[in-house]
Amino acid sequence: MSVYKKEFRYFTIFDYEKEQDYLSKMHERGWKFTGVTFPGIYCFELCSPEKVIYQLDYNQEGLAHKAEYLQMFADCGWEYLLEFMGYSYFRKPAAEMKEEESIFCDDESRMDMMKRVFRGRMVPLLCIFLAVLMPQLMIQLSDRAWTEGSFRSSVFWLYLILVIVYIAFFVRFAIHYWHFKNKDR
Repeated sequence: MSVYKKEFRYFTIFDYEKEQDYLSKMHERGWKFTGVTFPGIYCFELCSPEKVIYQLDYNQEGLAHKAEYLQMFADCGWEYLLEFMGYSYFRKPAAEMKEEESIFCDDESRMDMMKRVFRGRMVPLLCIFLAVLMPQLMIQLSDRAWTEGSFRSSVFWLYLILVIVYIAFFVRFAIHYWHFKNKDR
């Protein structure tokens, strides 16, 4: 039996809690998380099965002052693992926790993370959407490209599909944000 294992998993920016649960379950099965690479290859090392809590934080500003940022978590007993795609990964054995502990002390700090995700991930996507995709789709529409030859028609349909995917992504983020904001009201 190998002491290393790799698994492919895909988590969106909305699924960070599912990702945390996945990593915790893997550790409970005896596979300690050691890293992740694009496009979602999770690396594990064989270990003693143990209940360990994994937490993710999205904080680009914190990484600008990495020593203080990591010390804040270390003072609370969280082990820093790595940074990937803007997220910092932490873990802590459940036996060392007081009640149900999280790297977020309250709903306000969780909401702050959602705002950081919005600024760090959604704003750039929104800029691409408004500056590139929508103007190109408008050009394709005004030229009636979908009635032209196969290449121009294909380009039109490609832009249309991309616009729909982006809109679906924005709507999903808005719904997730709204649910999160109104969770305990």
